[in-house]
Amino acid sequence: MSEPMRTNRGRLGLFHVALPLCIAVSLIGIVWPATFAGTVSDVTQAFFDSVDWFFMGSVTGFLVLAAWLALGRYGSIKLGAPGDEPEFSTGSWLAMLFAAGMGVGLLFWGVAEPMTHFASPPIGEAYSAESARQAMILTMLHWGFHAWAVYSVGALVLAYFHYRVGTNFLAGAPIRAAFRGRWVEPVATLADLFAVLAVALGVAGSLAMGVFQLQTGLNIVLGTPPKALWFALLLLGLLFAAFMTSAATSLDKGIKILSNTNMVLAILLMLFVLLAGPTPFLLRIMFTGLGDYLSALPALSFRLYPHQDLSAWVGSWTLTYFIWWIAWAPFVGIFIARISKGRTIQEFVAGVLLAPTAFSLIWFSVFGGMGMFEELQGAGGIGSIVKEDVTTALFALLDRLPGSVLLTAVALLLLFVFIVTSVDSATYVLGMLSSQGAMDPPRFRKFAWGITLATLGAALVMTRNIEVVRAGAISFALPLTLILLLQAAALIRMIRSNPPAAAIPAPAALTSTKEANG
Repeated sequence: MSEPMRTNRGRLGLFHVALPLCIAVSLIGIVWPATFAGTVSDVTQAFFDSVDWFFMGSVTGFLVLAAWLALGRYGSIKLGAPGDEPEFSTGSWLAMLFAAGMGVGLLFWGVAEPMTHFASPPIGEAYSAESARQAMILTMLHWGFHAWAVYSVGALVLAYFHYRVGTNFLAGAPIRAAFRGRWVEPVATLADLFAVLAVALGVAGSLAMGVFQLQTGLNIVLGTPPKALWFALLLLGLLFAAFMTSAATSLDKGIKILSNTNMVLAILLMLFVLLAGPTPFLLRIMFTGLGDYLSALPALSFRLYPHQDLSAWVGSWTLTYFIWWIAWAPFVGIFIARISKGRTIQEFVAGVLLAPTAFSLIWFSVFGGMGMFEELQGAGGIGSIVKEDVTTALFALLDRLPGSVLLTAVALLLLFVFIVTSVDSATYVLGMLSSQGAMDPPRFRKFAWGITLATLGAALVMTRNIEVVRAGAISFALPLTLILLLQAAALIRMIRSNPPAAAIPAPAALTSTKEANG
């Protein structure tokens, strides 16, 4: 049996294996929510307790690798043929990758995370000047270079092999192309499967968090039930209708339009808070935070706090975030690779690594800094509100500003559109993964994944526990760390054996939508 035939057989079965597995997980969560919650939390904690050093070292290694590829002699390699030009403008490209990568999380944690570390620092006194500085450093560690290094490496591997070698976007494709041996096909097939499962649960986790925050915001604005499960499921149904409608359109319409809308609304909201709030204070927070983060970055990249016995804190915060980014790497990686044809490795890494990190720094400085200002020099109470319910953090802060009702409405609209964009992007990626890597996956498969994501989201919503949602979102991501490391090794092996000017083969391995439908 030839290699292409053997590979296609594995890919054809991916949809029929991964979709039932996801449905089974969601049904377990719906029927036995307590068992589901306990199991996923125990599994992730067991990994963190035993191999925390491995996860920290791996993510730091991805950051070093991304910098080496961008600044070294391979930076001039174009992701495509010499004459290929980018499909999307730089502005739309950045908006699309950013909305898919972190949109809901920024709204959910923009105030909540800095204030949590400020009010409950891992080391030091709460509500002190030092805990305020530490809060911004830790928040940027979780949302800055390390996060986008994971996305950058995951996306770059797929983009390089797709546009220069001719593979599809399946997670196992680089492994198949770069290595030989009887172990390759089984490992690559497992990589394909785990990538699909991680994407589905990771996006479902963000969907559940978004539902929680929407429910809280609507309660503040309209007085709707704040904790009623039926209302949370109703919101999930409305989101389902919206992202399925968007999924019916093409990539350059639905997702592109939603992403650009996201960025405009997010920037306007951030600018209003910056200008209506204590602007000089927030700019100082931003400037100081940049210096503190950059100076602390080398040490923090390897710090697990073994001498202070803070392994539980590291596991519940830093490692949870790092593994969450790995969980999202197949989804965001495929999506970024799909929209990045024609860019050089240097341009690609600079865009994916630097621009979103800079925006995250500004975002958390404005919203987190505003919360700290209120706590230290204003009416106070933000810290206790966050401790009681993190979903209320953003709305409690906006309530302190002029035009709070309008601001809350804009935040709710932004949150809604961010969720729709993320899930719409996920249905496209999952449809692609389960359709032999088809660039325009069949609509019925996107719809099938949309229904599955809504069901998984419902299972997580029913737990009513943010920590369980986070644990569930990363439960299938743990083995993906090994897969991402193997993908990175495949990329290094391929670019070292092929000079930048090497001929690019015709993408014969790419399958058409017609073949995918067959």
